[in-house]
Order: sequence, then structure tokens, then C-alpha cells
Amino acid sequence: MTIYKIVVLPGDGTGREVVKEGKKILDIVSQVFNLDFEIVDIPCGVEYYKKTGMEWPENAFQLCRDESDAILLGAVGPSKKRPLEKPNEGSSMLFGLRFGLDLYANVRPAKLYPNVRHKISHEFKQIWDPKNVDFVVIRENTEGLYTPARGVLSRDENVEMAIDNRIITKKGAERVIRFAFDLAKRRNGAPVDNKKRVTCVDKSNVLQGCLLFRRVYDMVAEDYPEVERDYAYVDAFTQWILRKPECFDVAVMPNMFGDIITDLAAVLQGGMGMAASGNIGDSHGMFEPVHGSSPKYAGKDVVNPVAAILSVHMMLDWLGMKKGDKKLNAASIRIEKAVEKVLEEGKILTYDLGGNAKCSDMGNAICAKIKELE
Repeated sequence: MTIYKIVVLPGDGTGREVVKEGKKILDIVSQVFNLDFEIVDIPCGVEYYKKTGMEWPENAFQLCRDESDAILLGAVGPSKKRPLEKPNEGSSMLFGLRFGLDLYANVRPAKLYPNVRHKISHEFKQIWDPKNVDFVVIRENTEGLYTPARGVLSRDENVEMAIDNRIITKKGAERVIRFAFDLAKRRNGAPVDNKKRVTCVDKSNVLQGCLLFRRVYDMVAEDYPEVERDYAYVDAFTQWILRKPECFDVAVMPNMFGDIITDLAAVLQGGMGMAASGNIGDSHGMFEPVHGSSPKYAGKDVVNPVAAILSVHMMLDWLGMKKGDKKLNAASIRIEKAVEKVLEEGKILTYDLGGNAKCSDMGNAICAKIKELE
């Protein structure tokens, strides 16, 4: 039997709590599908730094790079008692993995599951039909404004000027756009018409980098005649995904635009507690819930673990395709079905979904449903 080594980085705050539920899922699918996972836990993040002076142990990066089959991350970030003091503080480990492992495609599904209500103006409302929200944002993950091309001008210890340079290259744009088109080929198309479609989201009417991104998009699209081309300026796209999300299938965009758009898209699926993601390259994959460490909720066992559990679903789907292991793909499908059934029944819901179940209650309910669906 093949042993799959999964490196788990629990991180800080509620990241540790949701990762605990994700590990429960791995344990239950290993029993149901006769899979063998070797789980390697690595402490990391701000709290670990405060204790040791390091963000994670020595050689941890090499273990992720050279020995892991996949990486599961909880969340890293500041504690409630000590807020951020400088950019990237508490997350440079995360950026180190993205850049160091060349995880150039950030994959963030925006999918609405049954019985998930939307909290608008502090009220829970059911607005969209679940079948109308099912698209994926592909965000370029190693370029843009997050590259370390920045600096400040200080005189007499006073910062007088700060510069952040956005970098977009033909290579970076081409590979992430090609990733988006390849994904669209495997999907069922946009809910409104079932057409496979990739939307290029940019600001090419103003920015040179975006103009290059769109030109590369058109070049790549020539290789995918079965996938429909679509274009949107990022400002217009923010309203279109709220007004008519059913028109979108896959959207690809530069780094910073994707960071902002995906948090907005999380509203469509019931909040950050439902938002899973994957950071994927040619050789490695790291999967994480979109939300942060939520220090004010840490230790209370109240946060929603579904984003972390759906990240495990994404991880096994990716690993199954990479390794050609159909059992991993079957386990991935079962996890998502179990999540859908638990939400549809509505008996176990965390506070953000209108219920009062604990984080661990939700994890246990999904594990039980995985076994029940055998």
C-alpha cells in the first residue's frame, strides 16, 4: 500500500482547531477507503516564534519540499495581545512556501452548498439558489504586488516614502492562465448555460501589467477552442459576481486582484468559514482555509471547520490526480458529499451559519456522515 506523507502546519489561533478537524477527516477516510497517511505535524507561526525566535523548526522547509506529498496549513497570524507591526509579519513562512515551492496557482472555489444562509446587515438570509453559485477563482500566486520589490525612504528615522512595485511576467501569466483553462476543461461549465468559460479579470484599460496579462490570455486561449473566452475589468467584476454569479465558471487574475476578489466571493458561499483553497505548482500543493487565525475566537471551539475540511477534499482530489490513485479521488468526493449532507440536514451548524454547534461537533458530524455514506 502506498503511504502518503502529509505535512500539517497548524499555525496559530483557530488554525489549530480547524486543522484538528481536518486530521479527523483524513483518519476516517483512511479507514473507509483503505488509505495510508503519514501525518507529520510541524509547529509554526507567531506563537512558535515568540517561544523560539524561529517561525518554524530548522529543516522544516526542506521536509515540505523533499519529503511531503501534500501540505495542509491551518492559519498563521498575530495573537490578540500583539497585533501586526510590519507587512508579512506572521506570514513570511506562508510566502516562503508559496515562492520556495513555486506554488503559482492559488485555487479558490466559490461554491454555495444547500441550506447555507447569507449574513447581510447582521441578518441571516437565503438569497441565492445554491446551484447558481459554483465558480473558481484562479489567482496568480508568485508575482504582482506581493513580490519583494518594495522599499521605503527614511530620513531622520522618519519614513517619508514607501514603494511597492507590481511585477507581471509573460511566464508567470502564461502558466497560471493555462492552469485556468485546463481546470475549465474538467468542470461542467457555468451554472447559467453549462458552457465552459474562463474569464480574464484585469485592469488592462489602465495598467501595462494587466495589458500584458490579457495579451497572454488571448495567446493561451487559442489552444482551447472548446472553452469560451470572457473578459472583465476588476471593478466591474466585483458587482457582476454578486449580481449574476451563475454566469461564471473559472476566472483568472493577477495576484492582488485575486486576493481581494476571493474574500468578496466568500460572501456568496456563506462566509470565510466555508472558503477553502489550494496553492498549487507543478510539483507541490499546499491547501488551507482562506480565513486567518481569528485570535478572538481561539480556544473557544466555535469556529467553522468546513473551509479546512473542504481544503482536505481539494488536497485529496489534487493528490489523486497527481498520483493516479482513484481511491484518493473517491475519498475526496465522499468528503464533499458528507459536507453537503450535514449542511442540508441543518442539525449541526456553527454560529456563522446560524447555529450553535461547536467546531468539533461539525467535524464529528461530517466524519459520521462519511461512514454513513458507505
